[in-house]
Amino acid sequence: MTPEDRAEEAIARVTGAMADGERRQGQIEMARAVAETIARRSHLVVEAGTGTGKSLGYLVPAVLSGHRVVVATATLALQDQLVGKDLPFLAEHLGRPVESALLKGRSNYLCLQRAAEARRALSRPEQMGLGGIDASPGTDALPKEQIRDVLAWADGSDTGDRAELDFEPSPRVWGALSVSSRDCPGASRCAHGGDCFTERARTRAADADVVVVNLHLYALHFIGGQVLLPPHEVTVIDEVHQLEDVVAATAGLEMGAGRIRTLGTTVGAVIADDDLAERIDAAAEQLQGALADAGDGRLRRGPGTELAEALHRVRDAADRALSALRAVPDKGGDDPDLTARTLRAVQGATAVVDDVDRAVERRDGDVVWIEGGGDRPQLRVAPVDVRDTLAPLWDDHAVVLTSATVPHTLSERLGLDAHPHRVLSVGSPFDYEEQALLYCAAHLPDPRDARYEQEAWKEIESLVVAAGGRTLALFTSRRAMREAAAHLAPRLPWVVLRQDDLPRPVLLRRFTDDEESCLFATMSFWQGVDVPGPSLRLVTIDRLPFPRPDEPLLQARREHARADAFRLVDLPRAATLLAQGTGRLIRTATDHGVVAVLDPRLATNQRYRWDLVRALPPMRRTRDRSEAEAFLRSLRDGEQP
Repeated sequence: MTPEDRAEEAIARVTGAMADGERRQGQIEMARAVAETIARRSHLVVEAGTGTGKSLGYLVPAVLSGHRVVVATATLALQDQLVGKDLPFLAEHLGRPVESALLKGRSNYLCLQRAAEARRALSRPEQMGLGGIDASPGTDALPKEQIRDVLAWADGSDTGDRAELDFEPSPRVWGALSVSSRDCPGASRCAHGGDCFTERARTRAADADVVVVNLHLYALHFIGGQVLLPPHEVTVIDEVHQLEDVVAATAGLEMGAGRIRTLGTTVGAVIADDDLAERIDAAAEQLQGALADAGDGRLRRGPGTELAEALHRVRDAADRALSALRAVPDKGGDDPDLTARTLRAVQGATAVVDDVDRAVERRDGDVVWIEGGGDRPQLRVAPVDVRDTLAPLWDDHAVVLTSATVPHTLSERLGLDAHPHRVLSVGSPFDYEEQALLYCAAHLPDPRDARYEQEAWKEIESLVVAAGGRTLALFTSRRAMREAAAHLAPRLPWVVLRQDDLPRPVLLRRFTDDEESCLFATMSFWQGVDVPGPSLRLVTIDRLPFPRPDEPLLQARREHARADAFRLVDLPRAATLLAQGTGRLIRTATDHGVVAVLDPRLATNQRYRWDLVRALPPMRRTRDRSEAEAFLRSLRDGEQP
């Protein structure tokens, strides 16, 4: 039996054990293609529409291959689904054991060394003071009770994984009890290295058949010079439409005054030197001022004079810190934490020096910009083109790239076009023409027109009333979301939830449980939101999600692409995001509803409208609002649409 036939037979066995037992032709086609790809050690790009069952479509042939598999995803929800649901289900029904492990970045796990330091600080405040752990200069000491709560939880935890806490610690508290990969000296140089939660997680991963990680950790593994994952022969990248941006961010750097102040705190916990502390703090203040004065935006010629001087001062302070740290004697039993604190400080100062050098040098292919504005401006550096960065990924093993929506330029932008690979699109099993209606409000003014927002709000109100609530209203900016919610909430008889009102899981739970509620949200809710059933009948989209022309990284990519910029950069991103947003509506074979796009360009712009429409599920289309309202009312009244 060929690997493809084995995969198809196993898919039939596994899906036969599911509640619906439904045979999905797209899932079978995908599983066969994945099996063939692994057997040939080649590469595969699969666009698997909503409802395909893509996770089983790649997990079944991957597990059957007998190779170790790493699955990298962009969202925590999908990671939890894979490890908590899909892989245990396979282990039960595939007829063979399947060992799986979820591995996260180091900062997600409590650091036992820092926990030990915190306990000693809590018991001897007259000697160290809690602020010596990680309180920034000029700030209050960390909240002791919250630290005690985290430490009490850690005593009974097998994993040290922050996600298992039943409360959300403040960023400063968790920062005091964890370390990043940039700060950790490594298990071999840590007194608690043998019991380290991160190292335990890596040991579990080394023994697993399938290791699930996020895209950022996977990118760090193959471009960061660190061996973070066990050897593996197969990689699956789910939600691959986000890979380019994640790799660019991982291969770049971010620096602001907060990072320098944290360095000062870390150094101050080792060396009681007022002059050095003042020097680091002054460098942070100068960097803060220089970034704020430069304003948000791209630095085409690199840092200007003021910012360059601030960066030079930061580098000088970090260099002086390194010299002082290297002179620190080992006090042994007098201070058992000193060596660990010293190593962390050395790591942090070295990373600051390296990043300042890169920002000032402006390597070929890097784009430099400032973002954040307000009180926390950040200097950012990232590569314009990630093809060279990704090159090692294609060399040694089979790679499967998949998502519900895959940009047609993906292979070209990732550098996969230079390697043997297959591109496959398997359709969704849903009957979109019967289940969904795409309505474009072609009569509205252009979104750039001053009249647009008021008219768009009227359109949303009319549609929401027809739907009886049950609406996910998606916006391309927070300002637009807030203003629309403020205008419409008093006018609608149903609960209007806003993205910023509650933590995301709580917000989605409330939206799902209150069937007539509405949820107003921005770009992060265009993806990864799964609300099947009667709670969602209407998705509204305020504008076509073209990226802003002044986004520095995309601006640089456009320049790199030259005449092909719109085709390679803007249009694929807009099409993918629009398809992702539209995909929130139909999640099961029994869902029905309307997607309303309030941007008339989808109906009128001859240059790109069909590129966008073809990227969407094959829904019936209309420009007539009364038709959309009639469809929604029929669903509200329980009639057959």
